[in-house]
Amino acid sequence: MEKHHRFSLWYVLIAIWGVLLLNNFIVTTYGPKNLPYSEFLQKLQAGDVEEVSITGDVIAGTMKDKADGEAKTTEFVTRRVDQDLSTELSKYNVHFRAQPESTFLRDILSWVIPILLFFGIWYFLMQRLNPGQGVMAFGKNKARVYAEKDLETRFSDVAGCDEAKAELVEIIDYLKTPERFQRLGGQMPKGVLLIGPPGTGKTLLARAVAGEAGVPFFSISGSEFVEMFVGVGAARVRELFIQAKEKAPCIIFIDELDAIGKSRAGNVIGGHDEREQTLNQLLVEMDGFDPRVGVIIMAATNRPETLDPALLRAGRFDRQVLVDKPDVAGREAILRVHAAKVVLSKDADLAVIARKTPGFSGADLANAINEAALLAARKDKDAVEMADLEEAVDRIMGGLEKKNRVINPKEKRIVAYHESGHAVVASFTQGADAVHKISIVPRGIGALGWTQQLPTEDRYLMTQTELLGKIDVLLGGRGAERLIFGDISTGAHNDLQRASDIARAMVAEYGMGRTLGPATYPRQNRPVFLGTEQGGLAGREYSEATAAKLDLEVKEILEASQERVGALLGQKRELLENIAKALLDKETLDEAAFTALLDAAKAPSAPPAA
Repeated sequence: MEKHHRFSLWYVLIAIWGVLLLNNFIVTTYGPKNLPYSEFLQKLQAGDVEEVSITGDVIAGTMKDKADGEAKTTEFVTRRVDQDLSTELSKYNVHFRAQPESTFLRDILSWVIPILLFFGIWYFLMQRLNPGQGVMAFGKNKARVYAEKDLETRFSDVAGCDEAKAELVEIIDYLKTPERFQRLGGQMPKGVLLIGPPGTGKTLLARAVAGEAGVPFFSISGSEFVEMFVGVGAARVRELFIQAKEKAPCIIFIDELDAIGKSRAGNVIGGHDEREQTLNQLLVEMDGFDPRVGVIIMAATNRPETLDPALLRAGRFDRQVLVDKPDVAGREAILRVHAAKVVLSKDADLAVIARKTPGFSGADLANAINEAALLAARKDKDAVEMADLEEAVDRIMGGLEKKNRVINPKEKRIVAYHESGHAVVASFTQGADAVHKISIVPRGIGALGWTQQLPTEDRYLMTQTELLGKIDVLLGGRGAERLIFGDISTGAHNDLQRASDIARAMVAEYGMGRTLGPATYPRQNRPVFLGTEQGGLAGREYSEATAAKLDLEVKEILEASQERVGALLGQKRELLENIAKALLDKETLDEAAFTALLDAAKAPSAPPAA
């Protein structure tokens, strides 16, 4: 890949300065002698001037010059001062002539130089434009081509997705030794689709495949095919495949495939003709090229449910590789890859950070390492310590701390009991995650406090008991407010929303209720890998009577949870008040401090003194 150097005006100025110096040197060394007019008159009176040529006020000619005892002729140039020169020249019998001043060159340069300058600037700008940016280059594809020597990414740079890497090893072997597979009549899959949540390393994995195989890599985003002019995207697809065939074996990588590969069903009215033509051309190209050429098409998306079925059939993207969020071992491996670029102290335990970051993607973990390095640098530390890593994780999960926000004592007391209620219910509810940290320092946009719970291990299934436990924990803050103050606040708004979503999902989606029984009515068009914040059902397929029963059962689940939470907090009121007082005093309780309060509450009280 060619390296483009940044243009600088200093280059032009240095070049002009060099030309001027060279011109001055040539004129001074090899040009005519610049003679003062007074000296010219002296030479004239002495009879040393042989011939002159007069152009305006400039006098150029030859004269006798006696240097080193030898007589020779020297060219000179001077500028006259008086107008009676002709009389003097005639007096001394000097041959002279008058030469009219020519303005032809000046007239030519007056319009030639601006035109040349204009075309020079235009050519320079056209050369610096990327393919597809010129006015006449709409049909050119915008793929960035990386040569083999420019691809430094290897599988060692990708961690946390060992299964996906194992699936792609066969692609690398085929690109390196295609005859090994062709001798048995086997054909390599034409397309490999990487699917998974955002930030899990799909693009990085594709670059690593190209780097391991040592082949050119064409990288383009799906949105770069589509323009406002119909037919441009299809032309770019054709040109991309033509270039790829010329550089085969190679890899074409299309990021965000859903930008051009959305399903055509239901788009009869108001459909985007340009997107559909681009998709049709892509389907034709994938069917048309010879698999023996050695062009592998890789694509990535986090919305596979929106892709057109024609893209996913056998013979096109016939191999789908899931790049999911890493487990605890994968998270530790990813942390070590990114931590190799920063200076870590000896107390930094990445295994602990991996256990504290369930649900983090590779991008989140890279951000955590970077945030920790920035925090350590801000405090002028020599290395990134464990406290910096934990603070960085807390910042990503809960938002930025706002210690300068002024909260009146009454509201601060409400927040302390609210968070203590969450913690107490989580500690004595079956299936609830363990409490890791409690804080009443405001974070993020609207969070006045935060109770951080971390699972002891990665889990992929939730039982009915665990879901009910989550609802109990969410309602614990509201229950503590009601118990201590006899009133409730708006601080439980988000807790109620999340609890309602869980209860509705239990009844309508998971078959855990009485109303629908084993039947399920999931939310329609729900993204597979993208989170959704919408509550309720987007498009229900049941009657109003069933909807009323569903709402009633959701209400019953929430009310039963509220009763359980109220009874539990009434039994643990002393512990609740102790945790709230500690929060008001220290503002933040870590896992060790919270566990000490729990142990003190569980210890039998000492018998009274005799």
